[in-house]
Amino acid sequence: MAISGQNLQILMNHCAAAADAMAFTLLRTAHSTFIKETEDFSCTILSADGHAIASPHSFGAPWYSGIDYSPMLDLIPSYKPGDICISNDPYSGHVATHTPDIHIWKPVFYKGELACFVAGHIHNTDVGGAVPASLSRSLSEIVQEGLRIPPVKIVSAGLLNEELAALMQRNVRAPDQNWGDFKAQLASVNIGERKMVEIIDRFGLDDFRTGTAAILDYAHAQARRVIQTIPNGEYFFSDYADDDGASENPCRIALTLRVEDDAVEFDYTGSDPQLSSSLNMPTGGLERHPLALVGLTFVLSTLSPGILLNAGTLRAARAILPQGTVVNCEPPAAVGMRSLTCTVMQSAAFGAFAQALPELLPAAAAGGIAIVNVKTFDRHSMPVMASLGPVGGGGGGMPAGDGAEGCGGYTAFLRNTPVEIIEVEVPVRMKRYGLWPDTGGPGRYRGGLASVMEFEVTSPNTVVTSRSRDRSLFSAWGLAGGQAGTTALFLKNPGTGKERSLGNIDFVNCEPGDVIRMIGPGAGGYGDPLTRDPALVVRDVQCGFVSAENAKIQYGVILSDNGFDPVATEAHRANLVSTRANGFFDLGAFRDRFETTWTTERYGLLTELLSSVPTLWRQFLKDQVFTAVAEGRFAENGTARQMRALKDDLIERYPFIVKAA
Repeated sequence: MAISGQNLQILMNHCAAAADAMAFTLLRTAHSTFIKETEDFSCTILSADGHAIASPHSFGAPWYSGIDYSPMLDLIPSYKPGDICISNDPYSGHVATHTPDIHIWKPVFYKGELACFVAGHIHNTDVGGAVPASLSRSLSEIVQEGLRIPPVKIVSAGLLNEELAALMQRNVRAPDQNWGDFKAQLASVNIGERKMVEIIDRFGLDDFRTGTAAILDYAHAQARRVIQTIPNGEYFFSDYADDDGASENPCRIALTLRVEDDAVEFDYTGSDPQLSSSLNMPTGGLERHPLALVGLTFVLSTLSPGILLNAGTLRAARAILPQGTVVNCEPPAAVGMRSLTCTVMQSAAFGAFAQALPELLPAAAAGGIAIVNVKTFDRHSMPVMASLGPVGGGGGGMPAGDGAEGCGGYTAFLRNTPVEIIEVEVPVRMKRYGLWPDTGGPGRYRGGLASVMEFEVTSPNTVVTSRSRDRSLFSAWGLAGGQAGTTALFLKNPGTGKERSLGNIDFVNCEPGDVIRMIGPGAGGYGDPLTRDPALVVRDVQCGFVSAENAKIQYGVILSDNGFDPVATEAHRANLVSTRANGFFDLGAFRDRFETTWTTERYGLLTELLSSVPTLWRQFLKDQVFTAVAEGRFAENGTARQMRALKDDLIERYPFIVKAA
C-alpha cells in the first residue's frame, strides 16, 4: 500500500491503536494500584532507530510522547527475534529518569528484518533502597534509591533470564506485586509486537518504513506551524521548589524562552546547581530530552488540541541544559524526585509562553502534587506496600473558563484511586477524600481547587511517604490580574493536642490511631476577580467551593437570600478596586518577599560563581552564599559588590576550588 496523505493518516491511526492495545493490556493485567488505577506508565511504538511514533491517546503519562530511546537501544550490541530488554538506570542513556521507572523494549522483526520497536515503562511502587517507595528528597546518591539495572536482555530469543528475574525480586519490598506488574509489561510489548506485525502485513515493510518517517515529519511540520503563531522574542520566567532538599533554601528553575519563526529554544541557564538531594534531573544534556521539553508539549497541545505528539514534535525545539546543574546532573547524584523539578520546569515554561500569548494560556496549575504511599501490615501481619494515589490541586484559571477542580495541568494524567479500592487493598480507614474550599486562586476565572486526603492508620510500624510534595511556601501564580492559589498543608493528627505540621517532609512514621491529612495547593486565577460574574460566585458558594466570607473579600460579592445583592455588590467592588494592585503576574506573598532580596541580578551573579567551580562544591557554596546574604555580610556595598565580595571571600577561604576548576 503506497503512502499517500490518506494512507498516512490510516497508518498513524493503526499505530496509535497498537499503542492503545498495549496500554489496555497493561491496565487489565497489572497488580499494583499505581499502574491499574493511577496510570503512571507509558506504551510507545518506536521507529527502527528508536524515535517515538505513537503513544496512547488517553492512557498513561504524556510526558514521554516525544521520547527518543536510541541512546539506550544502542547500548545493546545486537537484537534477535524474541528478545526483550530492560533498564531502569538513569545514567545509561538517560531514558529512564529515576529508578522506579522500569523501561522495557522489544524489537519487532518482519521476515527477518528489524522493522521497529515496541516499548514502555511502569513506575514501580518500590524498587528497594533506603526508604519505603524508594524515593525521598533527603537521599544524596543514586545508590540509595534502590535496584539499578543497566540495559540488558531480560528475555533472550524467548527465554527468560531467571537469574536477573530472581535478583529483581530479591531486592524490593513487594516482590510479588512487582513481578506481577513486570509480567503485565511483558504481555504489553508482546501484544504490541503482534499488532505491529499485522500493520506491516497490511502496508508492506518498505511502505511502513517510509510511512513512519513521514509520521515524524508530519508532527514536526505541525509543531512548526503552531510555533509560527507565537510572536518572535525572548521571554524569561523562573519558578521555585520550596526547598532544594539539602537545605531550607529554594530550588530555582530559570528559563529563557527564545522564539524565532518556526523554532524555539529553552535555555535553562541560571537554574540551580546540581544538588546534594534527589531533585536532580538526569537529562544528559540531550537537546530534545522529553522531560526538559514537557512544557512545550503541553503548550502546543493547548494551542492546537489535535496536534500529533511524537518525537517529531520536539524537532522544532532545542534545550540548553548546563552540565552540573539541577537540570543536567552528573553521577552519582540522586534523581528520585526529578518529577518535582520537572513540574517546576513546566510552570516556568507556561510563565514564559504566557508573556507571549497572554490571551490564550492559563494561569499556573497547582503543581506540588504528592504521591502518597503506605508501607504497613495487614490483619495477618503480612507486609503491604501500596500507593493511595495523588493529592494535588486543580488547573489554572483559563482565559475563558475556570480551571479543573482537584487535578489539572502538569500531572493531570495521574488518576485518583477510588476510596473503595484503597480500603480493600490497604489497611487504612479513609476519613475524607475530596475538594478543599477557598483554595483556588481568585480571578475572573477561578483557579481549580485543591484536593484533600485524610486517613487513619490501623497498624503499628506504618510508614507513610509523600513524594514530590511542594507548594507549601511558593504559590501557583495568577495571571492577567488573577491571584495566586493557596499553599499546601501536611498535618499529622489534625485538630488534636498532638497536631503536627509536617511541611514538605516526605515520610513519616505512624502508629494505630494516627491520622494523616494532606491538602494540595490551589491553582492560580485568571483575570481580575472583581470582574467575575457574581452569579458564578453564588454558584461557587452553593457548591462549597468558596466561603461566603471570601465571596465578599476576594470577589466583592454581597450575598443575599436570593443569591446576591447587585447594588451592594457594585458599590463594594468599587471600594475594593482602589485597594488592589493588578499586575500581570501575582506570584504570591512568599515569593514577593523572597525576591526583594533574591533578585534576577543576584541570581545571575550566583550562577556566575557556581558555574566556575567544580560540581562537587556547588551545593555547599550555594548554601554559604545564602547564609551570608541572610546575615547581611557586605550588604552595605549593594547587590553586585556584595556578591563579588562574597565570591572573593569564598575563594580566599577555599583557594583550591579555583585550581580544581
